[in-house]
Amino acid sequence: MRAGLCARAGLGLAIAMLLAAPALPQAGAGRPPPGPKSVGVIEIEQESVPYTVVLPGRAVAFEQADIRPRVEGMVVEIPYAPGRPLAVGDVLFRLERDSYAAEATAAEAAVSQAESALQAAQVTLQRYQRLEGAGVTQETVDSARVAELQAEATLKSAQAALQTAQLNLDRTDIRSPIDGIADVPAVSVGALVTAAQTDALTTVTRLDPIYVDVAESSARMLRVRERIAEGSLKPGERVQMTLTLENGKVYDATGEVISPGVLVSQTTGTLNIRVKFPNPNRDIMPGQFLRMEATLGTTSGILVPQRATSRSSTGVLTAFVARDGKAVQVTLTDAGSHGDAWIVTDGLDPGDLLIVDGLKNLRNGDEVETVPVTVGDDGLTHPVAAPAEAPTDAPATAPQPPSQGN
Repeated sequence: MRAGLCARAGLGLAIAMLLAAPALPQAGAGRPPPGPKSVGVIEIEQESVPYTVVLPGRAVAFEQADIRPRVEGMVVEIPYAPGRPLAVGDVLFRLERDSYAAEATAAEAAVSQAESALQAAQVTLQRYQRLEGAGVTQETVDSARVAELQAEATLKSAQAALQTAQLNLDRTDIRSPIDGIADVPAVSVGALVTAAQTDALTTVTRLDPIYVDVAESSARMLRVRERIAEGSLKPGERVQMTLTLENGKVYDATGEVISPGVLVSQTTGTLNIRVKFPNPNRDIMPGQFLRMEATLGTTSGILVPQRATSRSSTGVLTAFVARDGKAVQVTLTDAGSHGDAWIVTDGLDPGDLLIVDGLKNLRNGDEVETVPVTVGDDGLTHPVAAPAEAPTDAPATAPQPPSQGN
């Protein structure tokens, strides 16, 4: 009985002590505000940079021919190998030629007959001309002359028929009209084809060189001309064209402008420009979508890494600079790009500290602590190495072992 009373008394005392104890502060209450955010910066410099524009393009075959028969007949042989290089005149398809050979033989016979008839008419005319006035009237001579002319016309007609027959016979061998590579045949041996049919038997394409058609905005072209007139853009001796393939690799040959655009599309507001590139290894195939960079000249500007900028939905380009320990958002005016950087012509001054690292959740007016960095060719930032300290004459102090008592 006494033990139970003591237990209840102890429990009540414990509850009373808990109620009387002051409340502990919550985690984080009274924590000092966070310090400045550490950001990586690079110092801005004015420099002369290539003025480059990026244009979307599509590869177009230098030459391409759809192969169709010019005479009708049955395919008896397909001697070419798809994908192998062809020369002008190589045989692609052979058609049966028996009927055309017979027509050519008949035409040859008709020519021989017409030649004999002409020769006879000429002999008759000459004889009548010698006997004119001696038993041969003028009317007889005129008739002989007409017969000679008719024989000449008959011979010419027979010769034309022979030429047509020989052409048709030759056309039973369907040849490549260009150097190039033939696609797989659309027909097989035994197929009956007709002259000038709609469907092509195959297609021969010349791949070296190759064209790339690009579309350039007429508005940007006007701006470029304006800048050249103002002197802010110095044009080069020739426009340098480089390609980036679909795998991201830069093509190792430069292009030559073949056909500058002269008409603006009413729907897109662009001009079509054709550029020719060498293509000996067939790295570029017709129909591929490519990215072409055209270097128009040099301009004075500031190269700003694209990773340090952002562009709004309205096209406004912005970046952050560090000024007086704070992040300041600035609006930039660019004049195209060079590599992975924008060419900025307004919004930054030489000596400004551009923030290139630590941009996540950074807002205008945030306190920042700058750390000098560099941007490598890989696009990553690397801390600037601190200068080595000058050596001192004082001997180095040997490290002391930690105290065993603590």
